[in-house]
This record gives sequence, structure tokens and C-alpha cells, in this order.
Amino acid sequence: MIYLDTSFVVSLYCPDVNSAAAISLLQTVNENLSITTLVELEVANAFALKEFRKEITSRQTETSLRDFDTVVSSGALRLRALPGTAFERARKLSLQFTSDLGTRAEDIFHVAVALELGASSFFSFDPRKRELAKAVGLTLNPFP
Repeated sequence: MIYLDTSFVVSLYCPDVNSAAAISLLQTVNENLSITTLVELEVANAFALKEFRKEITSRQTETSLRDFDTVVSSGALRLRALPGTAFERARKLSLQFTSDLGTRAEDIFHVAVALELGASSFFSFDPRKRELAKAVGLTLNPFP
């Protein structure tokens, strides 16, 4: 199973420097793609934030969110609840890695969730999350 973090999902639905790589990569994978309710919230917020920053229009926000919701509803992206055990896993990862990697709580939590859900791969464009995911043995997407 592949865990998609927010940065990867946003690149799929809002054009940015990583969009072509994200779209191309997903055309080559044949594994279950999972997101969480946290990613679902962060994606909606990211679209609205891009609109606030005048990076996209309100129409683009609506279109991106509708497209994202359609794919989630279809089951192509499996929406998973946050496992309660992720908080304890995140705490342990924090104690183990933060002093060396400088990871933020949000980065740690996404990686902990991926581990608790049984992901083998972690797709992200966020350098901090990628560094931690690699340190705990998750396979990463190629970085453009």
C-alpha cells in the first residue's frame, strides 16, 4: 500500500512544479493508494490557501476540490481513518529522530500514520517527511 501525503495529493489536483511527476508516477503504480482524513482536511485547506494567496482562482479551487472528492468517492484513493495508535508511534518517532533530523510534529505524524496503516511506500514532495520516511524504511517516490 502506498500512503500519499498532502504535498503529493495537492500536486495531483493543483498545477505546480511537481504535478507532472506526480501524475506520471501514478500511471506506473499498481498498488492501493491510501490517504487519511487528515490528508483530506489538509488538501481542502491547501486549495483554499492557494486561493487566498492568489495562486489560483475560486473557480480553480472549486474544480480541484470537486475532482479530488470524485476520485476519493470512486475509491481510487482509499480514504482511511486515523489509527489511534499513530499518536504513540509518532511520539516514539519524535524521541528517536527529531533531534537528528529536525522533524516537525506534523511530519512525524504523517509518517507514523503511514506505518500504522501498513504502508510500504510513502509518496511526498516534502523533504522533511521524505527524510523521516526513508529513515524508518519506507520506499519513497522519485523526487523530480
